[in-house]
Amino acid sequence: MKIELKEITIREISKKYVNDDEEGVIGYDGKLNIRPKYQREFIYKDKQRDSVIETVTKNFPLNVMYWIKNEDDSYEVMDGQQRTISICEYIAGKFSLNFQYFHNLEDEEKEQILNYKLMIYFCEGTDKEKLDWFKTINIAGEKLTDQELRNAIYTGAWLTDSKRHFSKSNCPAYNIASDYLRGSAIRQDYLETTINWISNGKIETYMADNQHKPNANELWLYFQSVINWIKVTFPNYRKEMKGVNYGVLYNEFNKTHIDSEKIEIEITSLMQDEDVTKKSGIYQYILTHNEKYLNIRAFNNKQKREAYEKQKGICTNCKEHFEMNEMEADHIKPWCEGGKTTSENCQMLCKTDNRIKGVK
Repeated sequence: MKIELKEITIREISKKYVNDDEEGVIGYDGKLNIRPKYQREFIYKDKQRDSVIETVTKNFPLNVMYWIKNEDDSYEVMDGQQRTISICEYIAGKFSLNFQYFHNLEDEEKEQILNYKLMIYFCEGTDKEKLDWFKTINIAGEKLTDQELRNAIYTGAWLTDSKRHFSKSNCPAYNIASDYLRGSAIRQDYLETTINWISNGKIETYMADNQHKPNANELWLYFQSVINWIKVTFPNYRKEMKGVNYGVLYNEFNKTHIDSEKIEIEITSLMQDEDVTKKSGIYQYILTHNEKYLNIRAFNNKQKREAYEKQKGICTNCKEHFEMNEMEADHIKPWCEGGKTTSENCQMLCKTDNRIKGVK
């Protein structure tokens, strides 16, 4: 990857600055895409924004920034978007610092700011080189999420359309699924989750394969199918439903006949079971029957000691003697058959026998 360090003044960067919610943010005489459509929205708080301007007015150095150079000699901000927007917004008179707008400053003060030199690395290379470099430099400021890093590389009409559905405040995905998804649409959590579901975890491969498509209809239709399936399969909403890995369940069970009324009865019972310590795991367990999702309450040390003393250290399976630390607690009557995590239902098995039993 080719990297070249240059000094660019604020006067140059702020020339023909435009901030458009639909088309992004442009500067540097129209040649710099400061916030491409694929990038996140401005997230600096007032204190962070003001700190950037104070650094400039005191002529202190700002951290180095990184631009991508495109084949048509235009540029995109790889790192430094929040600082660049803060500077340009101040020059454009969008906010004041210490009750003074830029246009209220003395000419000498204005010139000092406009002549301030920013250190910019100009980067050229392949998509993979850009992504690797992006990950390397993403170490300060408002740290980019993994999906924001990907968005900076796999640009195009497909990503723009994806963001329209998944990445804006009150976007369509938020409006229909905020009860089921964790994270922030603006920070790309909804988009990342959906691509992860549809690609079975191969997010970057999926984005690369779809990068040059004209729209994200496949992704949006898939997402709506998942959400509709959730609402039909689990019609009685509970707060524990937020954040479940629904895409994995949908991919495996969407063509399976499911009796939602029967499932609701089972869910109600499991919600009341004190041995189930992870209630959100019920929704995965109810379809897969894998107890790992439930975090079944473990026997405490007192119960283990009582069982060990009662058995005199003898494993109830192989009948050999073991020290306490060589044994593990086990349900005599399995939890799935109604056995509870009580002293009466506790037995001590040697580790080997307990592991063997666990895989049967």
